[in-house]
Amino acid sequence: MSRSLDRLLVIMARLRDPDRGCPWDREQDFASIAPYTIEEAYEVADAIERGDMAALRDELGDLLFQVVFHARMAQEQAAFAFEDVAQAISEKMVRRHPHVFGTAEIDSAAAQKAAWEDHKAAEREARSRGSGSGGSVLDGVALALPALSRADKLTRRAARIGFDWPDARLVFAKIREECAELEAALEEDAASGAVEEELGDLLFAVANLARKLEIDPEAALRRATEKFERRFRRVEALSRERGIGPDLDGLETLWQEVKAAERGGDQPSSSEPPAR
Repeated sequence: MSRSLDRLLVIMARLRDPDRGCPWDREQDFASIAPYTIEEAYEVADAIERGDMAALRDELGDLLFQVVFHARMAQEQAAFAFEDVAQAISEKMVRRHPHVFGTAEIDSAAAQKAAWEDHKAAEREARSRGSGSGGSVLDGVALALPALSRADKLTRRAARIGFDWPDARLVFAKIREECAELEAALEEDAASGAVEEELGDLLFAVANLARKLEIDPEAALRRATEKFERRFRRVEALSRERGIGPDLDGLETLWQEVKAAERGGDQPSSSEPPAR
């Protein structure tokens, strides 16, 4: 395995070589590569979702290449090298798993999750003391996270110091409140910035509800969009097969038929007219 990794590091160095390297690779910097890193992480998640092991192997390779790319650019600036990255994560894993590499005892995954968060909080506090800043429990939540995921993480952090609803049912009142404020903003001026702000507040409240229900809001929305795509593609196919024009009533009828067929475990027939 070390030979394969060493080869990858040599390939990356050659790609970045000022004289013999690839013009595109030489031009890149941390900011220009970051979107590709994020994209590769999503492609890993997609391969996992599809259960495609061959694709997962390839996508993990692409993601590893992103790590190597960033490490190489840092090495060129004499900031750190790939070996430093590997050493840092190794030390972190040992430090955060004292029940594996030390004498601490953890008897469940839930307890380990809580202990992990405690370790992270202690590390953030130590960094804050070292920098001389007051610090915040919200420090370290990446700005580049998808908005729903970031909302989830921020509210989890706040909940750790008691800023939280005691029960998920109480979040529904907040959602209803945000819906009313959004409707009021629309009535006042549909083009105003207040509408966007209120819509954001509503989405934030929904993300909070997902957290209280222990549901990943990104995963829930992703499955909902996959369901919409699957059903709408079937609607399009039926519309073409039956010669139904793209009018709202016709499409809505087909949508309800597809939806009912999915729930009943049947596929809608393309030979029978839609039931209204």
